[in-house]
Amino acid sequence: MLSQLFILSARGDTIITRDFRGDLVRGTNEIFFRKAKFWKGDPPPAFNIEGINFLHIKRNGLYLVVTTLHNVSPSYVFDLLYRLVTVIKDFCGVLTEESIRKNFVLVYEIIDEIIDYGYPQSTSAEQVRPYIVNEPVAIAQSTPLFKANPFSNTVPHAAAQRPLSNKKQKNEIFVDILEKVSVLFNSNGYILNSSIDGCIQMKSYLYGNPQLRLALNEDLVIGRGSGNYGSVVLDDCNFHECVSSSEFNEFKILTINPPDGEFIAMNYRIRGDYQTPFRIFPFVETITPYKVEFLVKIKSCFPEGQFGTNVSVKFNLPKTTASVAFEMPSKLSGQQSEYRDQEKLAEWTIKKFPGNAEYALKTKISLSAPATTKEIGPISMQFEIPMYNASNMQVKYLRIADQGKVPTPNRWVRYVTQASSYVCRV
Repeated sequence: MLSQLFILSARGDTIITRDFRGDLVRGTNEIFFRKAKFWKGDPPPAFNIEGINFLHIKRNGLYLVVTTLHNVSPSYVFDLLYRLVTVIKDFCGVLTEESIRKNFVLVYEIIDEIIDYGYPQSTSAEQVRPYIVNEPVAIAQSTPLFKANPFSNTVPHAAAQRPLSNKKQKNEIFVDILEKVSVLFNSNGYILNSSIDGCIQMKSYLYGNPQLRLALNEDLVIGRGSGNYGSVVLDDCNFHECVSSSEFNEFKILTINPPDGEFIAMNYRIRGDYQTPFRIFPFVETITPYKVEFLVKIKSCFPEGQFGTNVSVKFNLPKTTASVAFEMPSKLSGQQSEYRDQEKLAEWTIKKFPGNAEYALKTKISLSAPATTKEIGPISMQFEIPMYNASNMQVKYLRIADQGKVPTPNRWVRYVTQASSYVCRV
């Protein structure tokens, strides 16, 4: 059983607080934030202070925290928090401080339907929706990264961030193929280990929740050694309870009875045997015992016309680093480099990284005392590539059961590849 739930901003402001049982003193939100703020590095997801268990997740700079005096299962609480995040996103469209502040009455209503006296009850938008009275206040979305193209069934990043409403709304469905890639390179730029964790995520705004038929690649196979060259080979996959996979093995078709809101129709995993979006090549040269030059080259391996966004490259420098100077081509815009002396960490950010391109950053390091080159690195990388997926998983078609006189629904498909763990040894 849970005692309290609260949502804090990155500054420690309490946006939402709900006390379910009244068995804890007030001010636990301040206790949590002080502990989290002064923790060296990121605080652990669960810790105990004076007999109070604090369990939390962080999303978009917001802390969602649960407190309890009882020895509850952490996975049970985290699953509840993840489901709460999904339901709030379904109703508010997006989980941000602004959306919660503008919809705080609605958020309280959602929490009261999901948790009763510290015990979870309904945990999906479909179950909660009949009991929600308040209508969401829509948040103005930022300029999309790329334009919608209904003829090719692509949609901007923020287009699916529309709140669920009890009033009449557009007859639409959004399908996202989201893939998170994990890659480990050695110091020569060769791949040591790689994998893809992917999912087919859907968000339905269809009238009456009609049955769907989603067709994927015909050359899709499950299990190593069972496909031809060029096939999309999945190591394993699983499906949402609303999905029937009776036609999947033979025809690669999923029959779906979609619930309201956002849900993951299919999860899948791929190990190796795919073209990584980026290759990383590090070069270290010792000029003198007190001067070292470190060159990082990054090559994009996806097609021209596409681009990576919010690319961030980080690497550690020796503890005896006294000063750092960066060199990069002066003609390039949208790139920044920064050295944080307290952390001995260098960061290189690239706003837009085009396909089939190569960028380089030279770091000149001055040392106060000699150090080994092993103290440099590893290099970690974060990025997002819209309308690209590393596995070549494709949606061939999405058919919707006849809805009678209802207007023809819009079908939107989006592909996104993100870095989960993208690391290169030096």
